[in-house]
Amino acid sequence: MKYPIIAAGAATVLILLVVIPMLLSGCASSRVNASAQAERLQQSPQYDTAEQQFTNPVPRPAHGLKEVAGIFWELATGKHPRSVPSQAIPVRSFNAEELQQLPAGEHRVYRIGHSTLLLALNGELWLLDPVFSERASPVQWAGPKRFHQPPIGLDELPPLTGIIISHNHYDHLDEASIRALADRAEGFYVPLGLGQYLRDWGVNEERIHEHDWWQETQVGNTLVAATPAQHFSGRGVLDGDETLWASWVIIRDDKRYFFSGDGGYFDGFKTIGERYGPFDLTMVENGAYNPRWAHVHMMPEQSVQAHIDLRGKQMLPIHNSTFDLSIHAWYDPLEQVRQQAEQRNIALVTPTIGEGVIIGSEQRFSYWWQPLIEQDVAGLENTVHEMEPRAEEGGDNKRLAQVPVRQKSQESATEL
Repeated sequence: MKYPIIAAGAATVLILLVVIPMLLSGCASSRVNASAQAERLQQSPQYDTAEQQFTNPVPRPAHGLKEVAGIFWELATGKHPRSVPSQAIPVRSFNAEELQQLPAGEHRVYRIGHSTLLLALNGELWLLDPVFSERASPVQWAGPKRFHQPPIGLDELPPLTGIIISHNHYDHLDEASIRALADRAEGFYVPLGLGQYLRDWGVNEERIHEHDWWQETQVGNTLVAATPAQHFSGRGVLDGDETLWASWVIIRDDKRYFFSGDGGYFDGFKTIGERYGPFDLTMVENGAYNPRWAHVHMMPEQSVQAHIDLRGKQMLPIHNSTFDLSIHAWYDPLEQVRQQAEQRNIALVTPTIGEGVIIGSEQRFSYWWQPLIEQDVAGLENTVHEMEPRAEEGGDNKRLAQVPVRQKSQESATEL
């Protein structure tokens, strides 16, 4: 029996109703099996022909109904009172004109939100896991809703050299965004099996390049390589792990980049670092975590360790600050990774959404979320005061106790 969705945080009853059958399903859909590429998928070293699904380097732990019920009970009842920000998240807008006027030879990375990034690499534009929709969901009337708008609109993007996708979950593969970009990128670089989604959504066959782990493609002067990840896939009731998931390496000029997509911590980071590192910038998942599903979503200390294993020079934490996909406070990923990075002397890159990170330059980035924490803490003080008597009587006040006290001033920054 397969349990393909353990890690995805569900924000609405609709999403829970979609996910629960996936946890219990032992069947497979016909999306991939009916395609002409089924034989290639089955020849992959990552494919288990007996189970008819892709597998991880480290098998995921089995979860019985009791464990599954516990996960959904925690998602339904255990959310931090600030899992969604009470104040507007700062966003720096930019446009096509800015991108077109970047200095020749410069490498600049923009965070669009969640795990969506735009890499401007010496005249080339690469878009990673493009999700521009209002919700990370199979429908747009329910499901996890954006905390902020993208800093650039889909219709404002100039022509793209390539689009890279890590896996098929809704917060990484967005149908509306792909349809809008179908004829605006020269190539789409995806793990095995994802090509069928793109074909269905209007992308021409010649633009689609499916990759197994360790498979490389040279695109002009840029190398893109799919690398292992410890995760899972699935978008519906019966398609668990039918398509592969991957992290990615991008090498352009003398600069090296690592994009984690989603995943738990595993020894593969060391192997990737040995094979392709050191990396000028690692873009590493840090958010939507929980000890219950750490095998497919890293905890903050594991994200920092992954960066170290990869031999990264600078670390940009992603997969946070846009969607509510777990039970922790929206700011907890950034605060936790900040503390871990300071303890381990890691150069942490913390741009606001839409702020460009210029590779190889000295920049200072504020801990932009900390003033918002103070406002949230102030708003919760009365609630905490009201709950204190219940806590003395044995009630559970742990979630409110997790609200951190601001440790640095707004002017605090990381120098790269």
